Amino acid sequence: MSGPRSEESSFEERRDVFIANRGEVAIRIVRAARERGFATSAIYSQDDRDSLHTRSADRALLVPGRGAAAYLDSDALVESAIAAGCQLVHPGYGFLSESAAFARACEGAGLRWIGPAPETLELFGDKPRARELAA
Repeated sequence: MSGPRSEESSFEERRDVFIANRGEVAIRIVRAARERGFATSAIYSQDDRDSLHTRSADRALLVPGRGAAAYLDSDALVESAIAAGCQLVHPGYGFLSESAAFARACEGAGLRWIGPAPETLELFGDKPRARELAA
């Protein structure tokens, strides 16, 4: 995990995970977070309000928009996480999990990013440079 750290608050005190994904991916994150004692907040667009992941998490948060686009609006997701009082953000699998911009936006808002540091995401998003470093 990366993210801002302060001497006043430790990782152990941060307990609510905002899951920026849906479906089976979100359900697996809920399960793993619960096993570790974290509360979970799943997001959903209006079209997914009855999806299983919304019932699996401790709470479900409606995000603006419809369809896949609702799950890719980084600004709206960060705002939702803050408004819900979450401290951590798990991007799940896919586009957001590879987005250095989303990771930075989360960290910049004081949210703890669960995933590679933004610098790592940028580095390995550049395939020729990543191959060079791996060699």
